[in-house]
Amino acid sequence: MLAAELLLALLVVVAVLVTISRRIRVPYPVLLLLGGLVVGLVPGIPRLELDPEIVFLVVLPPLLYVSAFLTPIRDFRTNLKNISSLAIGLVAVSAGVVAVIAMALVPGMSWPLAAALGAIVSPPDAVAATAIAQRLAVPRRIVSILEGESLLNDATALTIYRAAIGAAVAAVAVSVVGSLGSFVFVAVGGILIGLAIGWVTSWVRIHLTDTPVEITVSLITPYAAYLPAELLGVSGVLAAVTAGLFLGRRSSRIMGSEARLAGRAVWESLVFLLTGVVFLAIGFQISSISRQMDRTTLLQLAAVGVLVSLALVAVRAVWVFTLSLRDLLVKDQRRIRLRESIVLSWAGMRGVVSLAAALAIPITLPGSALPARDAIIIITFTVILVTLVGQGLTLPLVIRAVGLGGDADDGHEESHARRELIDEALRRIDDLEKKWPDHKPLIDQLRTGYQHRAEHEEQLHEAPGNEAEQELVEHRQIRSDVIDAQRDALAAMRDRGAIDDDVMRNIERELDLEEIRMEA
Repeated sequence: MLAAELLLALLVVVAVLVTISRRIRVPYPVLLLLGGLVVGLVPGIPRLELDPEIVFLVVLPPLLYVSAFLTPIRDFRTNLKNISSLAIGLVAVSAGVVAVIAMALVPGMSWPLAAALGAIVSPPDAVAATAIAQRLAVPRRIVSILEGESLLNDATALTIYRAAIGAAVAAVAVSVVGSLGSFVFVAVGGILIGLAIGWVTSWVRIHLTDTPVEITVSLITPYAAYLPAELLGVSGVLAAVTAGLFLGRRSSRIMGSEARLAGRAVWESLVFLLTGVVFLAIGFQISSISRQMDRTTLLQLAAVGVLVSLALVAVRAVWVFTLSLRDLLVKDQRRIRLRESIVLSWAGMRGVVSLAAALAIPITLPGSALPARDAIIIITFTVILVTLVGQGLTLPLVIRAVGLGGDADDGHEESHARRELIDEALRRIDDLEKKWPDHKPLIDQLRTGYQHRAEHEEQLHEAPGNEAEQELVEHRQIRSDVIDAQRDALAAMRDRGAIDDDVMRNIERELDLEEIRMEA
């Protein structure tokens, strides 16, 4: 009963803090982390233990899957070279640098545990970074690189982590060659399982017509990819990501409009709740650990965590600027420019995966004392706190300082696509006029509407931001007022008993869909 009450309290706190974050324009993961810290220090608050297995098996698969599902394949493929460099090369180098620092500064640290610490804190969590970047309308390429990096870097980090923990348990040295071979095996195996699950799921969903069943299948899919891969000893992360990319590309063919609308709402709510509770729990965990440890030891390890954070920022900056220089030397037309490099190098916040991996370290290891595990946890929590709060709060300032603006290409692509669709609709209306000569009033009404849209799109394309755009906004407001009037009349009929609630909901759904189409 206590667990249910605690979960309910967490959800209430998440809702309140996220609402506040929207009002004060602070990324919600940052405010949730700080909120968890503050609430966790309140006397009498029960200790919250976040089981790492819950993070790995319950939280991680759906977050990776939906992020991959929504990733534009074209952008992912175009930026794959830089994404792979960040997700594989940078993670490996960062893990090595952190391992050296840990061996030098943490008493009782062994090389396998130092390598494990490096793997734990090396993968950035792009939840906060992409949320900030999208809100500030930075170039789509930056968001694509951050999203792509976050999809793949966990697989690299967790492979190094498992090799290091395995070496620590067996009391042997970490084999670089063996680790590389293991990485190739788990990566290829995970991708193959993800493709298989994606293909099977695609076939199943093509034959489904029941929206609740479709959404249920979509919720099961990330686990159907992740769990078998983990049981077979390959990358569940890459399996979930691959399945998401595969199905996201085919979503328009395997899903109906109602399933897409309902599914989007379900997934947005699920992702919001999962990330909210986890970031809040991170703050709770930091408070809990800090209350148990000796203050002197805690401060010493926190200082090491700050140094590790600075090292991670420096390594990322050097790596990103090296990529930029390489693109410049080979005259890559889509090279990472200086302003983009600054933003990418500063968007290295750590989060959920680092937390779960640190807590998952076995309590007893051969040849290692318990304080070594505690040291890893404290250093990891410090890195999460420093990077998420420090970089998360300052990233918007960095973006504004370098003057990075949104993409003009995205607007042109959307405008071009809308004009193509309008042209196709008008051609189809001409054909339908011949096929249905008795319905000329409806045909004329449709033609007039699309011709009006075509005029607006042409004006907006030739002179964005002119009075045509203002007229479009005003037209949407007029339509919205008409729909609101219908909603009020519908509610009045229900209130006076003229119609039942079921009738009201059916008609209200039609008005909602009309409003969504109007805003698209």
